[in-house]
Amino acid sequence: MAGTFEAPEVVYEELDILLVGGGMACCGTAYEMMRWAEALKAETGKELKIKLVDKAAMDRSGAVAQGLSAINTYIGDKQDPADYARMVSNDLMGITRDDLAYDVGRNVDDSVHLFEEWGLPIWKTDAEGVRHDGAEAQKEGLPALKDGGQPVRSGKWQIMINGESYKWIVAEAAKKALGLDRIQERVFIVHLINDKNDPTRIAGAAGFSVRENKIYIYKAKAVMLAAGGCVNLFRPRSVGEGSGRAWYPVWNAGSTYAMAAEAGAEMTMMENRFVPARFKDGYGPVGAWFLLFKAKATNAYGEDYMVKNKEMLNDYPPYGQAAVPASCLRNHLMLKEMKEGRGPIYMDTVTALAKLAETLTPKEVKHLEAEAWEDFLDMCIGQCGIWVGENVDPREKNSELMPTEPYLLGSHSGCCGIWVSGPTDVGAPTTEEYDGVPAHLPKGWNWGYRSMTTVKGLFTAGDGVGASGHKFSSGSHTEGRLAAKSMIKYCLDNPDYKLEFDETNEQIAETIWRPVKTFLTHKDYTTAIDVNPNYITPKMLQMRLQKIMDEYVAGVATYYNTNDKMLAVAEEKLEMLKEDSLKLRAKDLHELLRAWENYHRILTAEAHMKHIQFREESRYPGFYYRTDKNFVDEKNWHCFVNSIYDKHTKKWTCFKRKHIDLVDKSKLFKAAAPH
Repeated sequence: MAGTFEAPEVVYEELDILLVGGGMACCGTAYEMMRWAEALKAETGKELKIKLVDKAAMDRSGAVAQGLSAINTYIGDKQDPADYARMVSNDLMGITRDDLAYDVGRNVDDSVHLFEEWGLPIWKTDAEGVRHDGAEAQKEGLPALKDGGQPVRSGKWQIMINGESYKWIVAEAAKKALGLDRIQERVFIVHLINDKNDPTRIAGAAGFSVRENKIYIYKAKAVMLAAGGCVNLFRPRSVGEGSGRAWYPVWNAGSTYAMAAEAGAEMTMMENRFVPARFKDGYGPVGAWFLLFKAKATNAYGEDYMVKNKEMLNDYPPYGQAAVPASCLRNHLMLKEMKEGRGPIYMDTVTALAKLAETLTPKEVKHLEAEAWEDFLDMCIGQCGIWVGENVDPREKNSELMPTEPYLLGSHSGCCGIWVSGPTDVGAPTTEEYDGVPAHLPKGWNWGYRSMTTVKGLFTAGDGVGASGHKFSSGSHTEGRLAAKSMIKYCLDNPDYKLEFDETNEQIAETIWRPVKTFLTHKDYTTAIDVNPNYITPKMLQMRLQKIMDEYVAGVATYYNTNDKMLAVAEEKLEMLKEDSLKLRAKDLHELLRAWENYHRILTAEAHMKHIQFREESRYPGFYYRTDKNFVDEKNWHCFVNSIYDKHTKKWTCFKRKHIDLVDKSKLFKAAAPH
């Protein structure tokens, strides 16, 4: 791109349905959608134009790219969807949509059965109670899950898999269903387009190739927006030689949230964040160690801080009285030890493995030790490198744990995202009606199409769906499948609507390409390409964003503390950063990708800050604390905090939505202790 500015080629395409993203959610959408689209074609002769666009390559795209050692959401035959909805609500401090969680719970096992059918090796327990890993289970001919096979559970909801190629297997099925001619990889969608005649309707999306000098503009009646959560919003703990290390995939840049907000979609629970406790420096997963190996976390003096500090849970009734305290409360107890000087925090791998050796055969112990390493090799190879580099043998040396920097997501242990229409057949009949049909959900929870946002024709799944959570990989795939049927129905219900963009193709292309033009116009002003008063590099802008969020919006620098005064400073600084983002430069296509990722991060950061500012309590102690409102206020704030962004005025409007339990939660909690 050096030299004179060359205008990119603009490629325009008209579709019925556009899928944005290549992770588990979009793979689920693609697989399910083609089943219905092909049936429609066979019955009526009508063929829908469908395309999936991914900024990466589907085989290794999304949060499951590197693999997983467990499927974290599988109901099985000993639990039911209502139990699942209770668990989701409890872990997210009571503010979730039971209709969305229940809908995932009653459908998720079907997706897991498909994964096994497609070749995913799933650990099984045989008739004698002996555990077999996925490869052994297949070799021994143990029954499939759908035929009554019993999985090896690492927890109440988790089942063990040999999952290095998990995403590859799921992507292969989606690609086979769609056909390669309907898939466009290495194109980053950065901008949603509204309809000129109805601003509350989606009309299409636009982006650019990360390999060629091309801009792509798609007109579509229905758009699935499932581009993951948000990482690198806050300054990471790993710096210097560890720079770039994070827990969630770094390509999750908040694009789902930012593009939906700019299109006018109602957002929900954007104050929620996830601060996972992970192995220090490598961000290695801890789930298998806690659940499968039964390891305990301790302070530096070997004390189990969950036992030592259990009285702290009484400050948060009823959630502190749950049999399994919420993730944020477990962090809350850990942080007390760190703040009072009893760190580091350790995972007691030595004791855990020694205890297992007392009850297991040498062969089983050897297999578990191998799994301890495979747990990282499946999903976080960097942690293996740290163990090897620091001479860590988990049988002989404990490893440090550390709460990470915050992440925003809606599919893991978080529930921020977009407000969507729920299922039509969950809940109790009400006096409300939708198009003459009795509504079964509270007012404003359903408007006819499962997973559609408040923007007509714009759908989401996985990290995009807010106010639920704990979907993980299998649930995200399931949500994609649920949305697929609704998207087909939406297109059939609106066959003659003529879309018209509220922007011209020239305006869209100019906006997308602006960072390149900024660079080429000003690059010769100085002899140092990165030092220029006329532009800012994506890396510099990201550092500024992370510094603002870390120091004022409850990052690691302040032990996750903030207050109204600090949030006001953040508000002012983010406003200036938004202004400066218009001066982002891109010296090549890679920097153009980074520039747009960071623009999306700024809007996501602003939504997060605005919601924390609006919610006058600390709903998630251990994830963040508003020190001026350091309590959970069930009377005034047992509600959803939602917001709408106006792309013309650049302003956010936050408001409350009433929370209603559709599933009885009382069985979750023990009697509250005296307080």
